[in-house]
Amino acid sequence: MSGVRILVVDDEPQIRRVMRATLSGAGYLVTDARSGEEALEKLRDERSDLVLLDVNLPGISGIETCRKIRAQSDVHVLMVTVRNSDQDAVEALDAGADDYITKPFAMEVLLARIRATLRRSAPAVEPGADIVRFGKVEVRVTARRVLVDAKEVRLTPKEFDLLRFLISNDDVALPHERILQAVWGPDYGSEVQYLRVFIKQLRKKLEPDPGRPLYILTEPWLGYRFRMPEAGPAAAATL
Repeated sequence: MSGVRILVVDDEPQIRRVMRATLSGAGYLVTDARSGEEALEKLRDERSDLVLLDVNLPGISGIETCRKIRAQSDVHVLMVTVRNSDQDAVEALDAGADDYITKPFAMEVLLARIRATLRRSAPAVEPGADIVRFGKVEVRVTARRVLVDAKEVRLTPKEFDLLRFLISNDDVALPHERILQAVWGPDYGSEVQYLRVFIKQLRKKLEPDPGRPLYILTEPWLGYRFRMPEAGPAAAATL
């Protein structure tokens, strides 16, 4: 993780000091911000690889800050919240976060979540393939870009990793646990709600009719299946 830059966004000076000391000790380069507004300014002026973003901030909230970050950047975002409900998780992930962690947490857990958030899975779509097309969608694998109707669609880093993993397992019924561990890492497996949110976001961005998906299909009680349109008409259940 040498050279990885993390921006810590929290309005509590003591928390920022602890985070800076812990993350610097783990080999990260750390900067901090006291508010969402300051974080957005720093992201415009400085490169960051990951933003550790508190939900409860003065001024614009962490959720709104995350949305604004996503409008301008695909930097990894790990949200920190004191709330621990499915709705809070959905709200954070819907705003574009790659993951979230609930206070209080052990520093070892935080470091593990950071490593998982930074990790990019790299399954091969097929040997030598760099561009994959289905319907009106074009996926440029190496460039990590997606176009729909020849217009670029912004995916978050984890959305892209998830799409790439699904494509690389065309027409295979994939259990939730296998997808989570392949895309997020071996410490994951039971966070089905995470996956549902990300699948919903991918469908909204890629499917002609997200409520009747053609490509990203639900396997009831199991997980998901990616199917190229040539494989036949889809009759998939929605989330």
